[in-house]
Amino acid sequence: MNPIEPIQQASECLRAGGVVGYPTETVWGLAVRPEALRHLQERKGRDSAKAMQLSCADVPTALRLAEAHRAWVGLRVLLPGPLTVVARAAPTCPKTLAPDGWVGLRVPAHPLAQELLRANGPLVTTSLNPAGAPPAVTWAEAQAYQLADVLLGGSADTASGQASTVIRLPDLSGDTVEVLRVGALPTAIIAQAIAPFGLHLATPTGPA
Repeated sequence: MNPIEPIQQASECLRAGGVVGYPTETVWGLAVRPEALRHLQERKGRDSAKAMQLSCADVPTALRLAEAHRAWVGLRVLLPGPLTVVARAAPTCPKTLAPDGWVGLRVPAHPLAQELLRANGPLVTTSLNPAGAPPAVTWAEAQAYQLADVLLGGSADTASGQASTVIRLPDLSGDTVEVLRVGALPTAIIAQAIAPFGLHLATPTGPA
C-alpha cells in the first residue's frame, strides 16, 4: 500500500466533517476541522463549555494563532513535544476555539500526527476516549472505543500514557507562567527554558 493513502483517507474524512483518531507521543487523540468542533464534542460526550486545543504541525503555525509573548522564545525549543500552551489568541485564531480570548496550542512529536497536521492545517484535538473514561494508549484501545470514523496507525503505535503538560502564559505585563496540568514534560525543564526571559512557573499542586 502506498504510505500516503491512509493520510489521504483521513483528510477526506476531515473534509467531510468526520472524526479521525491518531497516535501521539502522549495518548491517542481525536481530530476534526475547526468547523466540526460541535460534532467532536457530541461524539465524545464532552461538555461544550470545556476548552478544546488546536494541534499544529510545527511551531511557526502555532505562533500564528497566538499573540506574541516573550515566553515563546524559550518554549519553542521544547516543541514538538508533550506540552500544551494556553495563550492569548491572535486575531487569526477562529473565535469558536477561543471564546474567552485564550487558546490551547499543541505541537505533537509523533511523525504520523505531524503528517496529518501538515496535510490538513491546524486541527481541533482532544484525547481519544469517551468523556470520563481513560484515554486510549494502544491502537487496540483506540479501536475499541469506536469514536473515530478513520483510525490512523497500527498495533506498534503505543503512547506513553502520560498526557501533555499544560501551562498558561501570563499577560504581557505578568511574569508567572501557571501550570494547569503536570504531565509528560517535567516542570523543571519548562522553568529552565523560560527563566532567561524573566518568567517563572507557579508552583503546581500535583507532583512535579
